Amino acid sequence: MQRLMIIPAAGSGTRLGADVPKLMVPVDGRPMLDHLLELYAPLIDHFYVVVSPRAQAMVNDHLAGLEYPVTVTVQDAPTGMLDAIMVPLPLLAARRPVQVWVTWCDQVAIRPQTAQRLAQAVAENPAALLVLPTMQREQPYIHLERDATGTIRRILHAREGDAMPALGESDMGLFVMSDSGCFDWLLRYASAVESGAGTGERNFLPFIAWAGQHGQVCTIPGTFPEECIGVNTPEELAQVTRWLRHE
Repeated sequence: MQRLMIIPAAGSGTRLGADVPKLMVPVDGRPMLDHLLELYAPLIDHFYVVVSPRAQAMVNDHLAGLEYPVTVTVQDAPTGMLDAIMVPLPLLAARRPVQVWVTWCDQVAIRPQTAQRLAQAVAENPAALLVLPTMQREQPYIHLERDATGTIRRILHAREGDAMPALGESDMGLFVMSDSGCFDWLLRYASAVESGAGTGERNFLPFIAWAGQHGQVCTIPGTFPEECIGVNTPEELAQVTRWLRHE
C-alpha cells in the first residue's frame, strides 16, 4: 500500500517576519519542514513539497542533506491551497496511491499519536473519500458547520468574512483522501470551484463539505488542543515552541 503526502508550502512567512520561506522557518531550532518529515516518515512512502519559485533552490539544497523520499514541485503563483495541492497530482497519479495525505506546512504541533489514530481511522473506513482530525476551539478561524445528522454541510472561514461562532469545530490542517477521493472527486471539485470572495484564492477546505455531499467524510477528535495551532505569527511560533518542548 502506498501512502503519499502533499505539503503545500509556497507561503512566504510574511506574518512571521521571516527572511526565509515559511517552511524553512525554525521551530524549536529546526525548520518546519524537518518537523513534518520526521513526524510522518513512519507512515508516508513519499513526500511532495510544493514551494514558490524563490524557495525552490533553498529547499532542494536543504533536502540534499536529509534522507527522506521527497520530490519538490513549484506553484508559480499564490492562487490558494487548492491549486497548490493540484500541482503535484500528475506525479502522484502515475503512482496511483491508496491514500493521499495532505498537511499544511505550519501544522507542526500535530503529535504522532494523532497521526497514528488517523491512519487507523482511514483503515477502518476504506470507503471514505476523506478522513480528518478536528478539534473544538474558542474563537475559531475555521468552523465546520454540521446539520442535525452530524454531516458537515458548510465551512465557515473568518478570512473570507464569514460570521464565526464563539465555539467552533476546526480542522487541524491534516487530511487523508482515498484514491477515489483525490483522483476522482477532488478533480471534479477543482474543475468547478471559484475563488473565495474575500481572499481571491481557491481554497481546499470547502471540499470537505462538497465531498460529504457525494460520499463519506469521517472525522476523529484530535489528541491535544495545542495541535490545532498553525504557525502564522511570532506569538504562535512561541506558543508551538513551548508546546513541543514540554509536551
